[in-house]
Amino acid sequence: MTLRHTLTALALTLAAGAALAQPQQGVSKDEIVLGSIQDLSGPLAGFGKSIRLGMLLRVDEINEQGGINGRKIRLQIEDSKYDPRNAVLAAQKLVNQDKIFAMVAHLGTAQNMAAMPVQFQKNVVNFMPVTAAREMFEPLHRLKFANATPYYDQVRVFLPQIVKEKKPKAVCAIYQDDEFGLEVLRGAEEGLKAVNMQLVEKTSFKRGATDFASQVARMKASNCDFVVLGTIIRETIGTIATARKMDFNPVFFGTQAAYTDLIHKLGGPAMNGLYATMGTQHPYLDEASQPIRFWANKYQTKFNEDPNVFSVYGYNAIDLFARAAGKAGPNLSTDSFVKAMDSMTVPPDIFGTAQLTYSPQKRIGSMAVRLSQIQDGRWKVISDYVTQ
Repeated sequence: MTLRHTLTALALTLAAGAALAQPQQGVSKDEIVLGSIQDLSGPLAGFGKSIRLGMLLRVDEINEQGGINGRKIRLQIEDSKYDPRNAVLAAQKLVNQDKIFAMVAHLGTAQNMAAMPVQFQKNVVNFMPVTAAREMFEPLHRLKFANATPYYDQVRVFLPQIVKEKKPKAVCAIYQDDEFGLEVLRGAEEGLKAVNMQLVEKTSFKRGATDFASQVARMKASNCDFVVLGTIIRETIGTIATARKMDFNPVFFGTQAAYTDLIHKLGGPAMNGLYATMGTQHPYLDEASQPIRFWANKYQTKFNEDPNVFSVYGYNAIDLFARAAGKAGPNLSTDSFVKAMDSMTVPPDIFGTAQLTYSPQKRIGSMAVRLSQIQDGRWKVISDYVTQ
């Protein structure tokens, strides 16, 4: 072997050794650094603040119990204002400056899609994003883990069932003009095929819109008696409230994105009758279930505000992370974490969330979904789980 070949081989050996010796980002002897991007000051701030508090509740519980294999969790949270451009900047900060181990419970479809390339370039897992878009687990990627049945499938599965029951003559859709709203629209179009129907009218709005008069007027003019909602908080309230004022009273059917107590708290009696797909039960302080009631009052005592289902999403995301990180063992790394998740089964929780299972080929925990309706000013679960 020539001297040049010997030096090259030595250099490669040293480089390999350095790579092996390189510490795992976001993991130290006594700490795991997690990141999350929320809307804390934009149109979905009501969701983002609740997710944040739910996460903090579980982080505090875990840290008070000694952490995960001796490591405490440090949670870094950035505000996207529900803007994909801000989400990219937030992801760059969390990944490159804060050196997070994983991104947990990032809120928003377009926001996650914008941020994931930044994370994946640095081998950072996107864990339990708070959006039910198919892109959170498709195409298959080793760093994607999701737990929400896609909006597309929520609508595709339940819309035909409600249509058969209600027997509407004209089904319409109003949707947010982004990937979230389009997924709802696609699910509606596919679901209606099962009952040999098509959308009579479909109308959209831009993210952050506050006036829905023209869209509602179009649907009323089309004699719609059933409306699919690709809406979230204020768009759901705005659409339904505007319809009531116009004496337009179709059946309203939304997705998990509209399943929040903010709808009936902010929208009042006009919201009664709204249907929405969901999985996790809303944690009312006076809930009949004692475990839910206990959890809700613990949250209320700690933060001096009532929890909602998004509080639960944040809490459960951290809880599942802790399960997987604990299973990964003391030598926590991205590889050991992914390996732990690849054989993870999580039983149903106190909120009725369906069992979650993961594998190297399955990055969505469950495809089960059920239905709820606002009755007398609060959400009531009205169906069992339906799977694909």
